[in-house]
Amino acid sequence: MQIVTANGAHIPALGFGTFRVPGPEILKILPLALKVGFRHVDTAQIYGNEAEVGEVLKNSGIPRGDIFLTTKVWVDKFADKDFIPSVDESLKKLKTDHVDLLLLHWPKSPVPLADQIGSLNALVDAGKVRHIGVSNYNTALMAEAVRLSKAPIVTNQVEYHPYIDQTAVLSAARSYGMSVTAYYLMADGRVPKDTLLQDIGARHGKTAAQVVLRWAIQQQGVIALSKTSTESRLAENFAVFDFSLSAEEMDAIHGLARPDGRIVNPGNLAPAWD
Repeated sequence: MQIVTANGAHIPALGFGTFRVPGPEILKILPLALKVGFRHVDTAQIYGNEAEVGEVLKNSGIPRGDIFLTTKVWVDKFADKDFIPSVDESLKKLKTDHVDLLLLHWPKSPVPLADQIGSLNALVDAGKVRHIGVSNYNTALMAEAVRLSKAPIVTNQVEYHPYIDQTAVLSAARSYGMSVTAYYLMADGRVPKDTLLQDIGARHGKTAAQVVLRWAIQQQGVIALSKTSTESRLAENFAVFDFSLSAEEMDAIHGLARPDGRIVNPGNLAPAWD
């Protein structure tokens, strides 16, 4: 497994995402993902599946230290009185005494960012969290989070796929020694149908989906979250370390970006995007 190093964190470049995967499906598909070789698992309080993720990891027979586990605090738990108790509840559900990475899930909140970052740091000091990060932040918020935090910020998890230009976020992250974790890489089903991506895949004996996962992890400091509830696609998603894309192919994929390429943009949660 390729590893991304960011501000002291060593993060498997390919993660198994659990967004919109209900608990019963987690119990079926996550053991198979671990069997294929996934060792980075991404969940969140709002996903409602932390307990099932914890059950699978506990029963997997894989040492806890071999799993990189991420969860995220939802916006309604950002207040001082709620933040740490909510993480304690997450740890209980996940059946572990720590998570490897804890993220602030979305930025829009009446709770001052300084308070949110303070809670993250308190959890690091308490040994309940190894590393901290943010999600769905623009570059201005990234700068503010870095300025406010004693512990290094190791990632910004954002929507990233060939149809959205994240150059500004990637550049800012690299300047702070951070990684970028890419979610929605399949662009809501658009990627597998894209003829350019299919053509590039045909040259390598790969699918369009594999091409985009490879495109992500081939970029400096980028971590890719893959997600499937289909057993046959697990091995496919994991088989992206045995080929490389040329500079021309990488550029062609970047060339798919459009100004209206963003898919995830909830007005009550999202910042003013770069």
